[in-house]
Amino acid sequence: MKRFLTGCLTAITLGLLTFNTQAKEIDMTGKKVLVVYFSRTGEQYSVGNITEGNTAVIAKMIAEQTKAALFEVKLKNDTYPAAYKALTEIALAEKKANARPEIIGDVANFADYDVVFIGTPNWWADLPMAVYTFMEAHDWSGKTVAPFVTHEGSGLSSIPSKIKSATGAEMLDGLAVYGHVAQNDREQAKEDVINWLKN
Repeated sequence: MKRFLTGCLTAITLGLLTFNTQAKEIDMTGKKVLVVYFSRTGEQYSVGNITEGNTAVIAKMIAEQTKAALFEVKLKNDTYPAAYKALTEIALAEKKANARPEIIGDVANFADYDVVFIGTPNWWADLPMAVYTFMEAHDWSGKTVAPFVTHEGSGLSSIPSKIKSATGAEMLDGLAVYGHVAQNDREQAKEDVINWLKN
């Protein structure tokens, strides 16, 4: 029995190593790059009241490192509460309703971009519904997407697979950054971003 379990663990480990070594890589030299993100200010779990959203912090770091254009997904009628618990309740209700909140603005010449980073907070193991509004409004043919998420323990969850389903784009490995790190340890957050971009 012990040898059987050891064999299973070895097989799983080898499988994981194989998966990791087969992750899609892309040379961004000469590529047109865009960072799209959704972020919230106000009361946030583990960091208190903030004036710049956790995801916005990471989005700007990525844009700085990749010389990418930035686009923030914003609600047309932003009635989301600043209080954390109330916001989570609305986020859950929108998820259950599969809502598509109306957003304002758009990316000029979206078709010209080769690589798109999509950043989002982790809301109930999913993207905020407004990000689906953005994704479903565009043609993702021929594009490569790199997801990044801010969270307080949930990591990426199934967000990369949900982006893949919504866009059909080629996917790169995602980055997950704790919100409290984004807010309170910018040097560590920047190091995490740089290492992710390198790898």
